Parts: sequence; C-alpha cells; structure tokens
Amino acid sequence: MFTDRRDAGLQLAEKLKHYKGCQGVLVLALPRGGAVTGLEIARAIGAPLDVLIVRKIGFPGEPELAIGAVSERGVVALNQRIISYGGVSKKYIEDEISAQKEEIVRRIRRYRGGKRLEKLEGKTIILVDDGVATGATMKAAIATLKEERIERLSVAVPVSPLETADELRAMADEFVCLCTPSDFMAVGNYYRDFAQVTDEEVAEILKESEASKEGDKNA
Repeated sequence: MFTDRRDAGLQLAEKLKHYKGCQGVLVLALPRGGAVTGLEIARAIGAPLDVLIVRKIGFPGEPELAIGAVSERGVVALNQRIISYGGVSKKYIEDEISAQKEEIVRRIRRYRGGKRLEKLEGKTIILVDDGVATGATMKAAIATLKEERIERLSVAVPVSPLETADELRAMADEFVCLCTPSDFMAVGNYYRDFAQVTDEEVAEILKESEASKEGDKNA
C-alpha cells in the first residue's frame, strides 16, 4: 500500500539509484498521475522530466476497460483479444482514435505550450506511471519509444497485475515494479490517497522541471 503517488515515486527512486548522475537519462511520465510519481524519481536521480502523452481507447460502454491506446507520436496499440471477444467494430475504434488524437493535441498545448516532445534518439528512458492494469497505455508508450532509437528503456511502476508485469518485462530492457498482487483489483486500491491529478498540476510539474533544468545549465 502506498500513501500517495509521491510516496510511490520515492519508493521507485530507491530501486533506480543506479541512474543517479548518469548522462543522457530522461524520466518520461504518463500523465496525469504518472507525472507526480515521475517527478519524485527525476528529483532523486537528478534527471530531467517530461511527459509522453498516451490516451486510452476504452471498451464501448466501459471506458475504463482499455482495448488499446494511441500516443502523441501517432502510434496505436490495440488489444486484439479483447476487441475480438467483445465484437468491437472497426468504425468504433477509428472514431475513438480520432477523438483521442484531438485530446492529445489539447494536452500538448496545455502541458508544453504546444511544443512537441524532444528528440529521444540515444537517450536512456525511464518510463513511469502510477500503476498499470491491462497495460494498454504503457504498451503504446513502449511501442512509440521503440521507434525513437533510444539507447535503453526502463519501465517503472508501483503496482501491476502479474500477467501485465510479465508482458511489460518482456518489452523493456529493465522492469521495476514494487507490487504484483495475484488478486489485483484497480490501481487506486493500492493507494491511501489516489485523488485525481489535474491538467494544471501536470503543467506546474513540467514548469518546475524546466526551471530546474535551466538552473543546472546556469550553475
């Protein structure tokens, strides 16, 4: 059980101490909740922080059940097993992808003032979220990063179901997870405080990280 997202980030940072002081490391968080967790990791290891915006594609009538996800780079990852089992139509998926791309554009404006994500080639990426269930958004994020020619990928999450953890471990160079309950429920069940993170909070976190980067340059 984690007190809140900050606590989860601090605990993850302990497992990622080997990156402290390393050059070319970037912490990439999945907003919104992952930004809070990612900030603590970035602070602890002295690395910059940014977000990789990925939007979940929900099952018809059950938006929390992910059938896939789309990233800000346009990469789409779909769970064909759920799509086939639920008989989800191609048109529904296309409409959802289009709607989520519009939301991604809005968030890029809100979080980064419309700026694109920086070039990631050759970097070591620590990809962070506050927890995963089906892992759809994380898988779309990983698929995006695979196309970016990064040097190394470490995926760090506080909690994950066993099956999803095994899938993510196979997709990354390093997988750090603090808790893999066999009777996994919702991510929020493993936090005392799992209050929703706002767009404003994410924007402030990135502003703080940017200011810290500028301070390091001028030091």
